[in-house]
Formats: sequence, structure tokens, C-alpha cells
Amino acid sequence: MCSLCCLSKAPNLSVINKVHAAQHFFPLMSRALALAACMLSSAEAFSVVPRAPAASTATSSAFALARPRQAASAPAATARSRLEELEMVVKPLKIGIVGVTGAVGKEIIDVLGNRKFPVSELRLFASARSAGQSMKTPFGDKKVEEFSLAASRECDVVFLAVSGDFALEWVPQITANNGPLVIDNSSAFRYDKDVPLIVPEINIDAAKKSKSRLIANPNCTTAIALMALKPLHDAFGIKRAIISTYQAASGAGAEGMAELQEGSAAMANGKEAVNKVFAHRLPFNLIPHIDKFLEDGYTKEERKVTWETRKIMDLPDLPVSCTSVRIPTLRAHAESITIETERKIDMALAYKVLGNFPGLKLTDDVKNNVYPMPLTASTKYDVEVGRVRKNDVFGEYGLDLFVCGDQLLRGAALNAVIIAEEMFP
Repeated sequence: MCSLCCLSKAPNLSVINKVHAAQHFFPLMSRALALAACMLSSAEAFSVVPRAPAASTATSSAFALARPRQAASAPAATARSRLEELEMVVKPLKIGIVGVTGAVGKEIIDVLGNRKFPVSELRLFASARSAGQSMKTPFGDKKVEEFSLAASRECDVVFLAVSGDFALEWVPQITANNGPLVIDNSSAFRYDKDVPLIVPEINIDAAKKSKSRLIANPNCTTAIALMALKPLHDAFGIKRAIISTYQAASGAGAEGMAELQEGSAAMANGKEAVNKVFAHRLPFNLIPHIDKFLEDGYTKEERKVTWETRKIMDLPDLPVSCTSVRIPTLRAHAESITIETERKIDMALAYKVLGNFPGLKLTDDVKNNVYPMPLTASTKYDVEVGRVRKNDVFGEYGLDLFVCGDQLLRGAALNAVIIAEEMFP
């Protein structure tokens, strides 16, 4: 318990990071109890305000983060009053997930359960074709509902794991008149200047300061790369970046994984692999083509990495060049990254900042053949980083590294759920 007391007083950790750390050291501790323990000895207290229900829609009471409030200074402030306040802060929320039959939708459900997110009610939405199906979840068996605007607006948080076209049509209606907070996994609103694009360990403040009821989740490859680039930028200043991505079949959803598995089985039995999801046969092949080609020769997937890196890092003029390659693995995207920096590279400092960054795991012991791989990064929450070394081209001002992360988690579901945790701590 002494460790928990020290943790609660750590000056450089946010409440949510204290909670994560507490649960790491005390795995049987619930999220609510960890939050209470960390905040009771902390000067960080928050006031909460109810979200007013829409005039035409019945909604449950939900609580949104307001602004930090000074801890009570009067001696009469008691632990009981602080606990009552904390109970309000961690009030369970009504959660809606749209697209629950897809790979990302299923992962969101599991992540909510694994992280013990305070869910009072879970609503699962899909198309009419899937409505009525029963799904096993960490919150019990649930029936899949056909999506409807009225039902989605009864939720406090709505996760979208559907197409950009769906998001463009429905997000304005879901969020209208102070509706639910929507966290969108599509690319529909990522480049809208009024919509925060968030990797929570990097720029959650942009979401908290925004008046928008919509938060965009970044492209999976961008999120994975930035987990390593952010601490390096803070330490050395990134002048430019060159990235090559090696992306698993699941980046194309459940259909992409099925095509790889079925094609591999067919070829193993002397038959031909059929490609409908990918431009070419993926088993025993690499395809340097993800998303459509643009007039400048880059693909849209490659440009997403450039555009989104600039927005999330708040570096609008940062030169970033990316080449994206589809590879025959099921999960976890890998990326080779070269950066030129403003300041000289100190390798000891580089290792230190990478090793200390939350959500990033330093995996770099080449003498023992330890480095980031899809094999070890799949189904893991942390992004692996390794093969860290000075770059021969840029010399003292350059660094090479290799990262690997589960794009269904850090690149989608996990990132979205952590955003919700931060917005409703």
C-alpha cells in the first residue's frame, strides 16, 4: 500500500495514468477503487456537470468532465466528501457501439471489459442483416440492434466502427443539441479543423478543450508510429521523417483476414488463392498498394500518415514521406522509421525517453534476438519499439527505429477506449 501512496502523490502523472499504474501493480483492484485511492491523496479534483438531454430525445443522465477545481483547503473537508465526489466522477455510462460485427467493433467490446470501463448499459448496433443476433460480451450476452438515431442518442458515448460514409451521414445527427460524445474510427472527420484527432498519450488536451461532441480516432499506422515519435520529438526535435509501413491483413477488416487465411489454405493444398479484398493475391506475396493512388504517386493511406502526424503533433509543416505495404500477416502493423533531428542524438537519452513513454515498450536486445515483431505485438496493448540506432545518412542528427503494434488495438479499439476514459475519468 506504500507504493500506492507514493504513486498517488507523483507530481508528473495525470489521474488516469496513476490509475493505470495502480492497476498494473495491484491487478485485482477495480478501476473505480484505483481512481479513488489515487485521488484521495492528490490535489487533483474535478467538478462534473450533467449533460442536458436533447429536447426531442430521452437520454440518461451522463457526466462530462468540466474544468479542474481546487481541492478544498478548509480543514473540514473530509475523506467522505471526496469519495462522494469520486463516485460521481466514475458514474457508469451508457455505451453504444456501431459496427459490432466487424473486427474493430468486437475489439472495442473486449477492451471495455478488460479495462473495467464503468458501463451501466451496453448497446450493440449493426445493420438490419445482423439485428437480432446474440453476442457474448464481458457484460453478458447482448442482442444486436439495428442502428437507429433515437437509440444511439440514448447513450452517453457512441463508438463508431463503420465506414466514413456512414459517419458523414449520421454523426451530425447523433451529436446534435448536445448529444452523446462520438468517437469515430473512420477517416471522415480527421482533417476537419474543428474536430480533434487524438492519440490520448500525446494530445488529449486538444479534445478536452474542444467544443465538439465528436473526436476522431487516427489511422492505425499513424497512431502506432507516433507512440515512438512523440517522446523522440520532445527530446531531440524531429526535422523530418521517412516511414515504411508493413501492414497486416486485418487492416482491411475481417474480410481481409478471411481472404488471407482461405488463400493460404488453398495454396497449401495446391489450389489458387482468390483475391477480392486486395488488389493481388496476398498469401506468399507483398503488395505496395493500400487505398487508392493519388495524382502525386502516393496512396491515400500514405498521405494519411503525413496529414495526421502533422495535426496530432501540431507540426503543420513537418516533412513526412511514407510508403505503405500490405503483408501476409493477420495482426499487428510494423513500421521502419528514419528521422532527422534538430538536436544531436544522445543514445542513452533516446533509450530512456522511449522506455518511459506510456503505452510504448522498449523491445531492443539484439544480442538475444529481441526486437519488435507482429508475433509478439499481436493482441498486446503496448506498441513495441526496437532496432534503435543512429542513422548513417544523417549522422549525429539521425535515428533509425522499428515499431510494431496491434492495429486493431492501439490503432483503433484501445485508442478509442482510452479517449473515453480520459474524457470521463
